[in-house]
Amino acid sequence: MADYDHYGSSEEHAEIKKLEAEVEADPDNFETWEKLIRACEGLEGGLNRNSSPQALAALRNAFDGFLLKFPLLFGYWKKYADLEFNIAGPESAELFPPQRPDRSLTNTLRLFERGAAHVGLDFLAHPFWDKYIEYEERQEAEDRVLAILRRIVTLPLHQYSRYYEKFRQLSHNRPVSELVDDDVLAAYRAEVEAPYAGTQRPELETERDIRGKIDARYYELFTQTQNEVSRRWTYESEIKRPYFHIDELDYQQLANWNKYLDFEEAEGDHTRTIFLYERCLVTCALYDEFWFRYARWMSAKPDKEEEVRIIYQRATTMHVPISRPGIRLQFAYFEESCGRIDVARDIHASILIKLPDCIEAITSWAHLQRRHSGLDAAIEVFKNQIDSPHVDIFTKAAMVTEWAFLLWKVKGTDEEARNVFLKNVDWYADSRIFWDKWLEFELQQPTSAETEALHGERVKQIFDSLRSKSRLSKASKKQLSQIYLEYLLQRGGKDAMKQFLLIDREVFGPSSISKLSPPNAKENGAGSADLDAATNAKAEARFFNYYQLHGELDVERQGNVSFN
Repeated sequence: MADYDHYGSSEEHAEIKKLEAEVEADPDNFETWEKLIRACEGLEGGLNRNSSPQALAALRNAFDGFLLKFPLLFGYWKKYADLEFNIAGPESAELFPPQRPDRSLTNTLRLFERGAAHVGLDFLAHPFWDKYIEYEERQEAEDRVLAILRRIVTLPLHQYSRYYEKFRQLSHNRPVSELVDDDVLAAYRAEVEAPYAGTQRPELETERDIRGKIDARYYELFTQTQNEVSRRWTYESEIKRPYFHIDELDYQQLANWNKYLDFEEAEGDHTRTIFLYERCLVTCALYDEFWFRYARWMSAKPDKEEEVRIIYQRATTMHVPISRPGIRLQFAYFEESCGRIDVARDIHASILIKLPDCIEAITSWAHLQRRHSGLDAAIEVFKNQIDSPHVDIFTKAAMVTEWAFLLWKVKGTDEEARNVFLKNVDWYADSRIFWDKWLEFELQQPTSAETEALHGERVKQIFDSLRSKSRLSKASKKQLSQIYLEYLLQRGGKDAMKQFLLIDREVFGPSSISKLSPPNAKENGAGSADLDAATNAKAEARFFNYYQLHGELDVERQGNVSFN
């Protein structure tokens, strides 16, 4: 937020500064933005054209920031425009720059055509077309009104019938040359004159017959449009909220949008499909699944790289909060696939500026480095995050396991990977991910008859370390113990059942004989007391790659669909 000279009372000034700091810290918080705008509107007893420049600047700054974050809230755009009008007045040169009449007309028509290009095909575009027609009627330009209606009567719009009737009424008083293209008109004239070849026929009769053919042509178009409207009404009638809002939508609404998009894609009209996606992404802008779908659909078309890039840019810079990084990572993969490696790196870095503990983004960045700069560069990413003071200890635990897995899976050095686990167990013993990955590593090592006993000792070492060093919850320790019990059953030696029953007793027995808690304090200085609820939630959290969570929407479920 910009800094201004003092304005309003001391209390008002302090409140606005506090709210500005809050929206900077959490720009996705809609309620805080609303409070900021209301506070700015109330400055100096209510802003008007006599308010101080500093107070007006504070209001404009609040609106600019808010609408940059939530650009689809049309009600606030109107509110902002009304405030500017009330402040500046109708004599404002900025609001109403003087123009010659011919230039004003040209600019207005250009704006209407821009509007037609952006919303003209929307099923609910009738308010726009009504304004366009109304403007041309005020200019007494019936020829242009007719031209607009000729465009509309072929579009499957909610108000299609009204436009057709208006077209019919107006067409009776307009020359036939304005009703159809020249080649169609010439063909109709040839058809009606053919039976009278070589004879003189009044022009009025010829025109009457031509108009009859034109009427029949437009009636046929009307019935085709009517059919297209009926097909789309199946989906249109289920749309309960056709505008953007920060509130969630229910399962049925999202399912309906997906079905509608399926329908339009199957129709095969590229332009109409784009219009429906754009309309859907007004209502569903905060649901990244529709941005994914739009980008995937567009990427299947030839020579659409820049269009796909723009879709990702819109999703990541304006609509989907950074707290949901999946669409940003997909954007990075897209840029990498296009050879823009530095851009892909920058996208990863931008995520970590706001989400330093995003394991998915760190891991993704490391593998980006591995693909293009080698294994050492990937490991360096993990080491930098482990050394960072801004990264949580449980995130660091995950980074250690990813580092070990790189050494194992990519470099092929089992011993180096094992040493990473052994050297870090005292630091990350309270991380569930650490134990899961260490067990996975050892259990997947190849063995032979000669090495099976050594392998068993290594697995037992993990289990013993878990029991003696970790403060994970009893539930987690029991789950991990079950993995070891299964190992003993399937791969243990002749004395394995003694160990099996001992663990079964001490882990799953009554509290009087249970030995789940570590007996001593950890060597790194942490106490042996149980973790508090908040820390335990972090310790046991799992992380998934965003693409692992893609699934079909359950249309039978009730209630709203979380943005997350």
